[in-house]
Amino acid sequence: MPILLPEDMRFPLPKMHRVKQVFPCVRIDDIPAAVSAGMDAVRVKPGASVAVAVGSRGIKNISVIVKSVTERIQAAGGEPFIITAMGSHGGGTEQGQRELLAGYGITAEAMGVPVVTSMDVVKLGKTSRGMDIWFDKTALAADLIVPVNRIKLHTDFTADIQSGLCKMLVIGLGNHIGCTVMHEGGFDSFGDTLEEAANIILKKTPVGFGIAVVENAYDETAIIEAIPRERFIEREKELLKIARDNMPTLNFSGIDVLVVDEIGKNISGAGFDPNILGKSYTLKEFVLPVPKISRMVLNNISEQSRGNALGMGAFDVITQKVFDKLDFESTYANAIASKTTDDAKIPIIAPDEEQALRIAIKILSGADRENLKIVKIKNTLELEDIEVSEALRRAVD
Repeated sequence: MPILLPEDMRFPLPKMHRVKQVFPCVRIDDIPAAVSAGMDAVRVKPGASVAVAVGSRGIKNISVIVKSVTERIQAAGGEPFIITAMGSHGGGTEQGQRELLAGYGITAEAMGVPVVTSMDVVKLGKTSRGMDIWFDKTALAADLIVPVNRIKLHTDFTADIQSGLCKMLVIGLGNHIGCTVMHEGGFDSFGDTLEEAANIILKKTPVGFGIAVVENAYDETAIIEAIPRERFIEREKELLKIARDNMPTLNFSGIDVLVVDEIGKNISGAGFDPNILGKSYTLKEFVLPVPKISRMVLNNISEQSRGNALGMGAFDVITQKVFDKLDFESTYANAIASKTTDDAKIPIIAPDEEQALRIAIKILSGADRENLKIVKIKNTLELEDIEVSEALRRAVD
């Protein structure tokens, strides 16, 4: 059965042009030196066992950052080990989470310290809304806990605290059960819940300090900072504002069709960043300027996402390649735990990118086919080099 009419396949697609977007840029070149300098103000007791918590996000230089943190702890006489802190990601399984870390180059062999994955948790208390606070049992047994995470805008809610160290304590180290429970209350009060639960965790666990990372608009490391537990929440709020000001954007007011080469959990918790594309089933306001996008096409899932295609539900058309890579267990476990099942819906499937684009054009309403506004990006982390159709190139020239 033909999906498109013959004339739809003969219709000449607009010529695409590569253009460069320019953003402000502050970058750290010497990562180990920055980590060392950042940890000057924190203390590790000789002989202390230190759980270094690492998540599933594709943070730039994450393996170098984590290795530098463990080496600095060892230099102080501590005994570090790496522990997974990624909630329901990796299918919520020990094996899946180990594989995710290995995909970022974080293995016992590469880091020179043990890597521990365990789903065992301990209940620490309840929030004022009655949600149980669960915490990783292995991390709790350490003398010191050091979460390492990037601070940035979240994909599903807005608040003074979003994605960062506090979320890693509450969701990441809550493992699959903690992640699931914390999402029970929905996203309307999620920021308040995170802050309250993080305060309780800080009081009841040996969290010593956290390593906060902020990236610039080019997905490069801009800030590395060790935050002592006493300033954990206050400083994270300040760094979130800095992170927001360093986010990239798509500098167009309107796009007929956006083609995205890949989504993935290494790119964003939602597969892509809704703060950039202005597309979300859960986020109710966008703090960055976003274009009005009529239709979206998805070409692929990143290799690091290991088949987790959360976020594909926001697209109108996907390629067969996306469908073939789907890991339903991983995608569904993530969608159900985070209450974002719309993001796991499967759109129309096209054999390849060209037919996917032609379908997207076909289902446009009222578009000027002689002046189609088409943009192609790799993903929402890498927005410096993009492709635009002739109609948009004229607009930026």
